[in-house]
Amino acid sequence: MQQKINATRMELLRLRKKVALAQRGHGLLSQKRDEISRQLVNIAREIGPLRKSVEKDLLQTSRRFMMARATMEPEHIRAAMEVPTKKFNLAISFASIMSVKVPQMTKAIEGDIICYGYATTSGELDAALKALERVFDKLIELAEKEKQAQLLATELQLTRRRVNVLEHVLIPELKQTIRFIYDKLAEAERDNTSRLMKITDLIRA
Repeated sequence: MQQKINATRMELLRLRKKVALAQRGHGLLSQKRDEISRQLVNIAREIGPLRKSVEKDLLQTSRRFMMARATMEPEHIRAAMEVPTKKFNLAISFASIMSVKVPQMTKAIEGDIICYGYATTSGELDAALKALERVFDKLIELAEKEKQAQLLATELQLTRRRVNVLEHVLIPELKQTIRFIYDKLAEAERDNTSRLMKITDLIRA
């Protein structure tokens, strides 16, 4: 490959500029890699306790629904759940973390989650529905953070690969080519000097 290189001073200058640009890019990508890693660590610290809290709340909600089923007739449960009066909308916008677009979710809820009369229903069903309503916010936050972590982890992998290619492949190859051209130019310079000295000796003789 090096035999095909144009061993000229112009090529040497061009390659030196390319190395400087690659090193600058390596520095910027390294900073990006480190910042994404920091962001991921922060999100991971939030996800752990949040997931445990959601799982605990959902378990309690499930138990309340089971209690409601145990204290109500099946047809009364079906009738109570048939006509929902609460509307749930989820809006997704995007923010940028180190040039990575990550989702931000906000909910809009209208109406009352309890959509039935109290004559044939139990207080356990009321409590179960209210508990489910309260856990919505945590569920949305957990989904948002887990998606952010997934996107950042993907970007971190790509950034690490680019840093490694620059650090271990591109920059070393460019430097090796520069050394090759420098050696060729130095060799040509020595040959020229030797020829000039021979010509000088011939003239003096």
